[in-house]
Amino acid sequence: MMDGIIAVQNISKRFGDFVAVDSVSFSVKQGEIFGFLGPNGAGKSTTIKMLCGILAPSGGEGHVLGFDIMKQREEIRQNIGYMSQRFSFYEEMSVKENLEFFGALYGLEGEKLRLAIQRSLDIAQIGSRENDTVQSLPAGIKQRLALGGALLHDPSVLFLDEPTSGVDPIMRRNFWEFIHTLSKKGRTFFVTTHYMEEAENCDRAAFIIGGKIIAMDSPAHLKAVFEYDVYRLKIEKFVEAFENLRRLDFIEEVAVFGNELHLICARGYPLKKELLPILKKYHYERYSLELISPTLEDVFVQRARAE
Repeated sequence: MMDGIIAVQNISKRFGDFVAVDSVSFSVKQGEIFGFLGPNGAGKSTTIKMLCGILAPSGGEGHVLGFDIMKQREEIRQNIGYMSQRFSFYEEMSVKENLEFFGALYGLEGEKLRLAIQRSLDIAQIGSRENDTVQSLPAGIKQRLALGGALLHDPSVLFLDEPTSGVDPIMRRNFWEFIHTLSKKGRTFFVTTHYMEEAENCDRAAFIIGGKIIAMDSPAHLKAVFEYDVYRLKIEKFVEAFENLRRLDFIEEVAVFGNELHLICARGYPLKKELLPILKKYHYERYSLELISPTLEDVFVQRARAE
């Protein structure tokens, strides 16, 4: 078995004939922020539920905090923090009532429960709103509250399933800054997301497609070993340009980034020389084309296309 505070080898999950997770292996060190990235339906949530003791794997082996993911699922659930995709607090109850309820589920009582609630309130930075109903809170505070709830029993490992889904970019950035603060204090994070830019916040990231890991490394190394050149094309009618350029044999991939296009081609290929006559043919007059460093999304798109 691999070393790590989280370690799995060849774990799979089948639902009838459907294979949701297919022989996945990885390990996570203490204090690491490990990102699990992929589109919806890729197997991210199924994997995290197996690691949290919610689902039993169909095959393979592994452990979390030394507990066997097959045989000790209840022990795992009692010793980790878990923040699900769906906000799990009761909307009609107050913040404090929710924390008291979930703290009791973890076996906390008396002074231990009081201190745990205060710690969670501090984490949520909720100010004087502990007696407000949860439904009255802004989305950003709800997000921090969910994390504070996952930390009630002071776990050293936290599993966050799509924690920033549905919140704006500023809230996402603030949330990741807070995760980094906790990571520096020794907490371990396993985070699933479909936001490729969030992988930049991880110490390591694994890309998953169709239940299989297609790449895994630090964000910096994944980009450094990318074997293609990436060009940024700013052009009028970029949607039309996307349809025209994606048919070209010498372009490996065309991806839309906002109102720009990223063109991926073989390293060293004279793209500008070959492309300019084609842009002229389509009567594109206002554009700029420049070689850029690849983003993690460029890496993911190309790796996924190759599968």
